[in-house]
Amino acid sequence: MVGRPDDRRELARDALERVCSGSDPSAAVGVYSPAFHDHVNASEYHGHEGIRQSLALYQLVFSDGDLQIRVEDQVSEGERVASRWTAEGHNRGRPIRIWGIVISRIEEGEIVEDWAASDNLHLIRQLGPWRLLLLGLAWARARTAYRASPTAPKQR
Repeated sequence: MVGRPDDRRELARDALERVCSGSDPSAAVGVYSPAFHDHVNASEYHGHEGIRQSLALYQLVFSDGDLQIRVEDQVSEGERVASRWTAEGHNRGRPIRIWGIVISRIEEGEIVEDWAASDNLHLIRQLGPWRLLLLGLAWARARTAYRASPTAPKQR
């Protein structure tokens, strides 16, 4: 059970540095609640399926497979932990570095909700127009392939 502020900070750090840095959505089990709700920039993701979608997007951006997220600072109050983080890696050989902040709400030892914001304008500048276009095409292809797969949740 995550009850002390240090335990909550460690859980939030582990979520970013291990789960979000990786590409294996099964790593979210026991860290994120199955009822997890993620508010990130202008998007929302739900449950472990939402985590899978979010991780896939990070892997598209950091396409060289070397994404590392490092927590720089944390503040904890009550059931919430605010983490300031930096993500570094490469996209087709070009170094990419972005920063962000996430506020995680923790209940019964798991993260149940995140509110996150990152510097997407700086990301767009680092990618440049051609990498951004390629990234958009890769995202659209992946999304179409996923929606056509038998394991995808049905759209309403």
